[in-house]
Amino acid sequence: MDRQLVLGLGGTVDYELRWDSAVFDRLAFEHRVRRHELTASAPIVDERSLLVAVLALVAAGIGAERFVASSEVVEAFTSHFDYATTLGGTGVRAGLVLDSLGIPSVQHLVSIDDNVRRLLPPRVSFVSSATKDTLDPHLIVQYPVGARVRLLDGDIISPSANRLIFANDPPNREMRLAPALGEVLGTAGVFLVSGFNTMQDHALLVQRLDELQQAMRALPADALVYYEDAGFYTRAFSETVRAQLLPRIDVYGMNEDELQEYLGRTVDLLDPVDVTRALAEIRAIIAVPALVVHTRYWALAVGPHAAAHRAALESAVRVSATRYRLGDGFTAADAAKTDGMDRHRGGAALVAAVEDAVADAVGVPAFSLDVETPTTIGLGDTFVGGFLAAHARDGGQR
Repeated sequence: MDRQLVLGLGGTVDYELRWDSAVFDRLAFEHRVRRHELTASAPIVDERSLLVAVLALVAAGIGAERFVASSEVVEAFTSHFDYATTLGGTGVRAGLVLDSLGIPSVQHLVSIDDNVRRLLPPRVSFVSSATKDTLDPHLIVQYPVGARVRLLDGDIISPSANRLIFANDPPNREMRLAPALGEVLGTAGVFLVSGFNTMQDHALLVQRLDELQQAMRALPADALVYYEDAGFYTRAFSETVRAQLLPRIDVYGMNEDELQEYLGRTVDLLDPVDVTRALAEIRAIIAVPALVVHTRYWALAVGPHAAAHRAALESAVRVSATRYRLGDGFTAADAAKTDGMDRHRGGAALVAAVEDAVADAVGVPAFSLDVETPTTIGLGDTFVGGFLAAHARDGGQR
């Protein structure tokens, strides 16, 4: 392919914990944690407050991303568990998916160390704004449905499987742009924008958005710009990003947690009336050519250009389901095998009803997979990679 896929804006080094209820039981006992203390909104300043946040989110069965006072807190908590060191960040994980499908990409990175050099495959090249090696790991907690942890005054049990992210990452908070970004964008067919959610200085955010828009002037007019939302540490910053970037975004993606956070309410993901109302509400906030919402049951796109992305939705759902059942290291043949598996019946009924109710909606039901040890880490990033893979095969233009 002559046109590059440029994926940014920042990558991470992740510590992926192996879920171990016995370790959580021990930590909960040592820290004397009780049910009434469970909260995910308090500052995370030490091992105990991190443990309390994890347990609160597990008990609710939701995914989330939270700021931690220091990387030392992450390191100390991780030391209690078996874990794998992997690469994260939406752009990087999407690039790894593309690589598994035989598609090269260019990463924009804001940090670098030997873990990144070792784990990035040869087909994934990069430009970086980093001037020295640094390591500020992200703690990733993937928990299964039915995970049980014993507290002093009772047990908590997770109602569903999900993933949690905890980090203090100065390079991603600063989000310095590489001088070479404009040059690589000059030959891009696709540009993925993500990562502003971890920034905490509003003036610096505005500066980085100005710099990004300057670099984006090099993009060919027909390049596809995909923006993937995330859990903003400071929610109001999302409004700043949208105010600056929406006029240039072709596809705006988010997951079910982000949808519900925007709307300030829960959404019954299998109720066509509720989902139709939610889509109307979110597109009133985010007006783009194609707004994509991806969930455990379905993926839907709405907007004047939504129909152009049906094949991309199919690719995205297929690839993310493959990661769910196999984890890292799957191949294009594995993804093709997934395509023959059963779809979620409720998701299929929901998609059909929404397509009937909303003139410009297109959707794809998720797969119904019974997996003993599913992978919930990086599914949204994998979805993005699968989505962009379809556009890469079409030449990378919108």
